[in-house]
Amino acid sequence: MKNDIAILVVDDEEMMRDLLDKILSREGYRIKTARDGIEALEVLESEPMDLVISDVKMPRMGGFELLKEIRSRHPQTGVIIMTAYGDSHTVKDALLLGADEYVTKPFKSHEISLVVERAYWRILSNANRMDRPHR
Repeated sequence: MKNDIAILVVDDEEMMRDLLDKILSREGYRIKTARDGIEALEVLESEPMDLVISDVKMPRMGGFELLKEIRSRHPQTGVIIMTAYGDSHTVKDALLLGADEYVTKPFKSHEISLVVERAYWRILSNANRMDRPHR
């Protein structure tokens, strides 16, 4: 089932993109990567993604601006915000802007796997609720 889930990893640091690609590919997810928000939007226009994992601080277009664009253009796509700035304001802002989950860098591989799984199931659950007829 995990091989049916497409994840876009967005980070300006190549090492972080490669690390997440390796961790999540090993878990069975289909992974694409982008260097910033602008590149991420280009990927999303050509290929639907189930989840986007995005860093906050990036050149050209950062994670919060990307989050707003995803919520506007691709509302069914889940978003996980990564931040090295784990202060409560950054996390609160991400959640208020519509992020499904967040993860603070540095993280352990099992932590990112749990966050991805939790975000995916939350999105799936919300989609199922939206599909049910209202009584």
